[in-house]
Amino acid sequence: MRILIVNPNTTASMTEKAATAARAVAASGTEIIAATSRMGPVSIEGHYDGALAIPGLLAELKERQGVGYDAAVIACFDDTGLEAARTFADVPILGLCESAVVTAGFLAQRFTVVTTLERSLVLIDNLVRRYGMGDRAKVRASDIPVLELEDAASGAVGKLRAEIERALLEDGAEAIVLGCAGMTDLARELQQIYGVPVVDGVAAAVKQAEALVSLGLSTSKRGSYASPLPKPFTGAMSGFSPVLKVG
Repeated sequence: MRILIVNPNTTASMTEKAATAARAVAASGTEIIAATSRMGPVSIEGHYDGALAIPGLLAELKERQGVGYDAAVIACFDDTGLEAARTFADVPILGLCESAVVTAGFLAQRFTVVTTLERSLVLIDNLVRRYGMGDRAKVRASDIPVLELEDAASGAVGKLRAEIERALLEDGAEAIVLGCAGMTDLARELQQIYGVPVVDGVAAAVKQAEALVSLGLSTSKRGSYASPLPKPFTGAMSGFSPVLKVG
C-alpha cells in the first residue's frame, strides 16, 4: 500500500523528519510518500497559520491523486484541514492529534499532551475533548517555537523534557503524547528516559492508516463527509472548485 504524508507547512526539513519516522514503523509492504505544501506558513502556530495552511494541504492531496495513494496522514498536531481533507478525499485521512490520543487511550488511564506554544494549548485541548479524551488527558505547552525543534542548539529539547517531568509529577501522567510533528524523532529516546509510553502522532497515524486500508475501510461519504457539491469558486480559490463526480 502507499501512504501519503503531507506536511501542511512549507518547511521541507520537517517533512523529511516525519517521513523518516513513518518509514521506521511502516510494514514491509508499505511505501511512504512525502509531500510538503508549497504555499502557506513555514510553521503552524495557532488558528491563523492553520487556516492559511489548508489550501496548500488540499492542493497537495489533489495533485498527488494522479500518482495514487491508499491513505494520507496530515503531519500537523493541530489536525489542520482534517475535516476538509476527509470531505475531499476518497481514501482514509488521518490527523496526528486524533491518532495519538486514541493510541494513548489504549495504554494509560491518564496522559498528558506536551505541545509547543501557549497559543496552541486551547486549540489542542479542544481537539482532545472532541476526540473523547477530555476526562483522561491534560495539555501542556513547553514554550517552544516550532522551528526551534529544527535547531539542535536552541535548547528546545531541554524545555520539552522539563515539561514532561512536570507532567509526570503534577498531572500523574501515565503516558506522554508529543504534541507537535517536529518532535517525532524524540519519542523513542524520551520513552527510554522516562519509562512510560511516549506516543508520536506520526507513527500512530501510519499504523492506523495501514489498519484501515487492510480492513478495506474508508471515510463515509454519507452526511458529514459527503463530497463537496460542485459550484464555482472565484478569485485565488478558483482552482479548488469541486467538480461533479461520475460513477
